[in-house]
Amino acid sequence: MTLDRLRKALTGISGILATPFDANDELDMPRLKPVVDRAVNAGVHILVSNGNTGEFYALTTDEAERAVTAAAQQIAGRVPLLAGIGRSIKDACRLAATSAKAGADALMIHQPPDPFVAPRGIEDYVKRVHDASGGLPMVLYLRNDAIGLKAIQSICALDGVVGVKWATPNPMKLAEAIQNTDPSIVWVGGLAETWAPPLYAVGARGFTSGLINVWPEHSVAIHAALDKGDYVAAAALIRRMSAFEEVRAEEMNGTNVTGVKAALAMLGNDCGHARPPAAWPLTAAQSARIEKLLRDEKLIDSKAA
Repeated sequence: MTLDRLRKALTGISGILATPFDANDELDMPRLKPVVDRAVNAGVHILVSNGNTGEFYALTTDEAERAVTAAAQQIAGRVPLLAGIGRSIKDACRLAATSAKAGADALMIHQPPDPFVAPRGIEDYVKRVHDASGGLPMVLYLRNDAIGLKAIQSICALDGVVGVKWATPNPMKLAEAIQNTDPSIVWVGGLAETWAPPLYAVGARGFTSGLINVWPEHSVAIHAALDKGDYVAAAALIRRMSAFEEVRAEEMNGTNVTGVKAALAMLGNDCGHARPPAAWPLTAAQSARIEKLLRDEKLIDSKAA
């Protein structure tokens, strides 16, 4: 894939795929195929394996390797595949090599959660991952902008960095980062549909989405509105799916994946449970709110619910 095509895809929707489990808490990747097909057919621009909606930190490295390999097979080149990479440097390098072999088009580098992270240590981490992948393009995933603009500039200047997934609710810092880095870097709104408008307003393009597992057509409609600069239409579309995001944000965001998987089960595409430390299952009240949304939008009927 050319860098131009990858950059263009990043300005669209980065759909973060769920990871299916069976009743014995083992990966059951065939359950993901209908989710992938629905997202691709709806027009989602790029799909992400081993993202946070995919419960990356609840997977073993072996499982993460199986997840990205299965996702690559199911996508089959129809849209680009972005592979999440993280954990210890040796695990990250191993997963980078496996992702490249599986056919991933680029890597998404999770920001290391280690309590003793140095900005220059992150640079070394990214360089080693890049080498391990054989030089795949990389998208940095920033969930914490406290490392400062200088560090962000340095990491963005590394070989292979083509994009940044900005996942902090700080548009003004994002604007400053965009202004002080290579203009070829794509800055992706990393806080899903709800935060896409304010991040778009300061220069981000594209956004991440867990909703694509459940209602990809709606995510595509929101993106189309933002792409035209129609913030009024985008806001109206976002309000229609607000109950979904509100449930996912509850319990310290511990129902984020739970909400996705509960909705999938209601749609008849059961992808199993969410692993601890995520909450499982939804409470009756939470479940009722998601069910009402799906019924109101005619994604399920009363009998199916």
